[in-house]
This record gives sequence, C-alpha cells and structure tokens, in this order.
Amino acid sequence: MRKRAYFYAVCVLLSMALSGVALADHHAIKLSGKDGVGKFFTDAKGMTLYIFKKDSPGKSACAGPCVEKWPLYFREKVAVPEGVTEGDFSAITREDGKRQTTYKGWPLYYYAGDKAPGDVLGQGLGNVWFVANP
Repeated sequence: MRKRAYFYAVCVLLSMALSGVALADHHAIKLSGKDGVGKFFTDAKGMTLYIFKKDSPGKSACAGPCVEKWPLYFREKVAVPEGVTEGDFSAITREDGKRQTTYKGWPLYYYAGDKAPGDVLGQGLGNVWFVANP
C-alpha cells in the first residue's frame, strides 16, 4: 500500500513539474511608464523592450556587434497586458537563424546598458532606438 501511495505522489509531482515547464514557455509582457518617456513594454522582470528604427516590419537590421549592445528578446508565446492585442506579437527567424519576438512586425530588443527594471537608458540613442510602446 505504501508503494502505491509513493507512486501516486511521484506521478502528481512529476505532472506538476511538467506543467510548470509548459508554463515557462508563456512569458508576460508588461506595460510600464515613466515621465518624459510615456508608456512602454517590459518583459516579466520589468526590463525595457526597444525597437530599432533601421529595422523594417519582419526584418532585423541589427547584427554582429549591434546584438551585443542590443540583445534580442525572444519568447515563443507572450501574455499581454489588458488593452493590448495578443495578435500584435509574433516572432521572426532572423538571417543569423535566431528567433526574435516582434510587436506589430517590429523586432524587440533589450539594451545592455539597462541594469535594473524600469531603466530606459536606451531611449532615443542615436535617434534610432526607442522604447517599444503600444
């Protein structure tokens, strides 16, 4: 009888662990705001997401050393905040073979200079990098 109870307990724990893996693929996009910047998207940890004006919908122009300063944001699926359309988020396969999440076709990035949640140090850099906003 004890072996059976142990077996069921292991099955339940394993089932819970596997469902957690599936949920890990689902990543929340949050909406944040700051005076002088307005509303913008962040990842689940509050790190700001950016767009690059040299990109075009569905295509990234940031490659090589650019990606070191502007790391790619990618999640297969995202949960969106209220008032934002889930269908506006998608993903592309870049020329380097890496995947990248897009908002309304525009690839999303982090800025390596942002160290803490809510940092927007990449805003306006080179007049081509801007926070991603709804």
